[in-house]
Amino acid sequence: MSGTPHLAVCEASSAPDVLLIMPDQMRGDCLSALGHPVVRTPQMDKLAEEGVLFQRAYATVASCIPARYALMTGLYPQTSGVVGFEAKPFSTPPLPGLLSEIGYATALVGRDMHQVPECAACGYQKRIIGSTFVDNDDYGTFLREAAPETGGIHALIETMGLTCNLWQADPWPLANELHPTEWVITHSRNILKEAQKEKPLFLTTSFYAPHPPLFPPREYFDACHERKLPSPAFGDWVDRSALSTQGDAEGHRVLLEGDVLHNAQAGYFGLIEHIDNQIASLISEFKARSRKNGRSWAIVLTSDHGEMLGDHGFFRKCEPYEGSANIPLIISASPELGFQSGQHLTQPVCLEDIMPTLLALAGTDCPACVDGINLTPALRGEKQMVREWLHFEHAPCYSEAQAYHALTDGHFKYIWRPTDGSEQLFDRDNDPHEERDLSRVRTHGATLAMWRARLAERLSNRPEAFSEAGQLVPGRPYPALNAGTMSIEEQTRRVLQ
Repeated sequence: MSGTPHLAVCEASSAPDVLLIMPDQMRGDCLSALGHPVVRTPQMDKLAEEGVLFQRAYATVASCIPARYALMTGLYPQTSGVVGFEAKPFSTPPLPGLLSEIGYATALVGRDMHQVPECAACGYQKRIIGSTFVDNDDYGTFLREAAPETGGIHALIETMGLTCNLWQADPWPLANELHPTEWVITHSRNILKEAQKEKPLFLTTSFYAPHPPLFPPREYFDACHERKLPSPAFGDWVDRSALSTQGDAEGHRVLLEGDVLHNAQAGYFGLIEHIDNQIASLISEFKARSRKNGRSWAIVLTSDHGEMLGDHGFFRKCEPYEGSANIPLIISASPELGFQSGQHLTQPVCLEDIMPTLLALAGTDCPACVDGINLTPALRGEKQMVREWLHFEHAPCYSEAQAYHALTDGHFKYIWRPTDGSEQLFDRDNDPHEERDLSRVRTHGATLAMWRARLAERLSNRPEAFSEAGQLVPGRPYPALNAGTMSIEEQTRRVLQ
């Protein structure tokens, strides 16, 4: 990292304990508080009742590496240059490091932040890592010792006929306490017992679920399997004839239907319900610990990106559509922090907003280089224009054609594909599942032109030269990393201000 921020050390007695609960690949609509027809999330719903639910929260790059980079740094991909499925060393101090600098004890349990080795612990003082797809991390070692007959997590997944990326699903075959979700909860609760009481605590409880492998404990799989599950969204713009029930080589384009779809949904929804059940004890003990130590508390629940789950013939992430880009974001707090509880807000927000918000709650300033916005006025019921619109993107990942740039104000969404210049326009208020593309509807021509001009201006200083003379230019090379629109020197200068 370049430089150390000059942030005021927090008062240990007044700074809140913070719990960041982070499922991986959880869709933003998979909350019963939002009226999901199947998923039941009473614990997450309770957090929303006690705090604020942001319905239009987005991953500005909808895959794990860049999304977690944005969360850690508060920088838009356009600023940092992390625009695809690849990371680079932090040029600015990450969120846990900033909190550590002002007196917090910082810990992470579960899924790591998936960054390059040079990022080391991402600012966490203590880490207990369980990423499911790694055989020799802390969880992998635990499972080999607790259930040596499995041959380890990789062998178990393979024996079950599952993978870490595709839609096959089956119930977890071992005791529930050996499931990675329950392992994460156990170690998170241990952190609450062991952490220094004199310091405020920042604990990240990071799950691998509901990311595949889709293997919830049997009671959750069976409960979801027995329900009438919803049909995937299918837009009038989708060419069904181009889809195969076997899927493409990347597992990105696929026609999920029948028992295959039903099993995948039961596995995915079951993993979410399992997480919801498990976080109850963690939340209760976290709040009790804070009260006992005379400290306020804040809880953030979010995800790095969503999951298409068959919508429009897609599986996995890396798309601008709601299933992939929209994420849950709930911020709850003890009464002392003055939130106006029960709000459901529809302004576009993003992972980058978490850093400035938590630093504000901790009573310290945010580095000047950060793009994210402090949401505390909105959390406290004030009228806050967070941003007029949000830009999100992804460089090619599964294919060249998959790359996109998108803008949304929470009402309309505009999508531009830089490979061929194709466009889409959706009315999110009247078409929440994005099934009607308005880009070719003549009466929406002026709206389309307005969004196109906004994106051309937004991209005008990009190193890829996506925009020239106010016009979008397709066909430019689009690497997963670029120099960014702010140099490392400029980022460092702003941090040190």
